[in-house]
Amino acid sequence: MQEIERKYLVRDDSFKQEAFACTRIAQGYLCMRKVTARVRIYGERAYITFKGKSRDGGLSRFEYESSIPLRCAEALLARCRGIIEKYRYLVKVGNHTWEVDLFEGDNAGLVIAEVELQSVEERPLLPTWVWKEVTGNRYYHNSFLVQHPYKEWGGV
Repeated sequence: MQEIERKYLVRDDSFKQEAFACTRIAQGYLCMRKVTARVRIYGERAYITFKGKSRDGGLSRFEYESSIPLRCAEALLARCRGIIEKYRYLVKVGNHTWEVDLFEGDNAGLVIAEVELQSVEERPLLPTWVWKEVTGNRYYHNSFLVQHPYKEWGGV
């Protein structure tokens, strides 16, 4: 399967008034080499995900995700070096549902919005709360943030 998405920094929290859902997420990484293996607890559900490297500047990449029992995810998370904690807000804008992640813990202060697309040429309608595109910038990948938390960036 191919995941195509654009990623943006968020300028303010006005997205919260437009959100139709908010869910707590905890995720950790089991492997971060040619393929990244991630375990995630999304509310009361759990998943394991494998993601490949992007070959087009971060816009698209291989992704496979499967649900797993919650107790398995909890056991796997306990073995991860670091955990990403965040709240995910879902916001409908035009024909797309945006995922806005409000990070907590060591990444508190960081807010990133992602939108999945049908093709690399597709251009989504940008909401007013979107600021700067960071698609392909590895610093904003969760797998980077778990090793180099936002709190260590020195007030960026």
